[in-house]
Amino acid sequence: MTTDATPEAPDAPPPLVPLHCLLRAEAGPPRQAALPTGTPVWVLTRHADVRQALAHPDLGRASLYAPDAPPTVLTPNILDDPSSILNSDGPDHQAIRRTVQRAFTPRAIERWRPWVDGVVRELVDGLVASGSPAEVVGALTKPLPVRVISRLMELEGLDTERLGYWSDHALSTTAYSAEEIRTAIAEFGAFGHRLVQERRKNPGEDLVSSLVLAADRTGGMTEEQITSLTIGLVIAGHETTMTSFGNALVYLLDPERAAQAEQAAQAERVWQRIGADPAAAAAATEQILRTVPLGDRTTAPGQLRRATADLEIGGVTIPAGAIVAADTAAANADPQVYPPGPVDLFAPLGTPSLTFGAGPHHCLGAWLARMELELGLHHLARALPELRLATPVDRIEWRTGLLTRSPLRLEVAW
Repeated sequence: MTTDATPEAPDAPPPLVPLHCLLRAEAGPPRQAALPTGTPVWVLTRHADVRQALAHPDLGRASLYAPDAPPTVLTPNILDDPSSILNSDGPDHQAIRRTVQRAFTPRAIERWRPWVDGVVRELVDGLVASGSPAEVVGALTKPLPVRVISRLMELEGLDTERLGYWSDHALSTTAYSAEEIRTAIAEFGAFGHRLVQERRKNPGEDLVSSLVLAADRTGGMTEEQITSLTIGLVIAGHETTMTSFGNALVYLLDPERAAQAEQAAQAERVWQRIGADPAAAAAATEQILRTVPLGDRTTAPGQLRRATADLEIGGVTIPAGAIVAADTAAANADPQVYPPGPVDLFAPLGTPSLTFGAGPHHCLGAWLARMELELGLHHLARALPELRLATPVDRIEWRTGLLTRSPLRLEVAW
């Protein structure tokens, strides 16, 4: 929005809208489109089609990097590492996954709840003590997941600024040049390799030591794969929660969203209910994860897979070798599965969302991300029931040019 006090240059791009305000593709039959590289792609938008694709044994990630595979990205990023667990399929994928998945089961994660709860309370207390107004990204949404993953992997003392630098480059789409990205990923890989070697010599009770010992015992992973998994867990362990938490606050505190949903009179009570009732915070977390995507799909219309055989999805034959994009954001709003219209934040999900994927590649850290977001929202709303945005939504500074998008800074007041 342009005002007399803050005129925009004639050629200035329009301000970015919050991710919950993005127009989503309507759920419908598979359609053909093209990636930014020009490669043809089949886009799936219906919940049933997306779920089928993500779990289908003939739609994999490894074949995206076969010698005959067409280009799918314009610049490199860490998700395109062929040695990554993300880009393995079948028995190879399961062998890698088994070395780490026990640490991320719901039961295993639940054991961390008291400690994570304590971290959240400490950070929220610090935010409150700083006084109003305050900047919530630097005070809460960023340090929370960094502290949690640092404890899980015993990375206390890690240079968080360097971690942010590596993560931003590793997840870059347009923010950095290909050479800058390769250099940063190489530095991050060297850090991961040193960490693996150190924990092999001096193992502890941390996740990295468990991973290295399990991999060495089974012999099913190369050193490159162990390193790739280690740095992948460092990034995934903080990036998803930081992004979701910041975007959730924009969503919940956006007065225009409440007005458009004809809930303006209830907006304050929604926030207060999240603070008063942990169960309400848990339900709201699930709905927010379904409703607010992690990115704006500027590089690809969904999670990419490549067909290794002819198959049928949604009544359409997908030929072997074709690229498929599973649009989880559209699937999460499929009116055949979820009620259209204003979101009831406290209604249970009748059907699980596809935010964390489905099938063999379902996100290992899903339960940890849920716990951190749930506790973060609950304790923040409990401590600050009058919390509000101190900056108009159209003035929010965003992290851009990355696979994910979230507030770079978010000023709040109470």
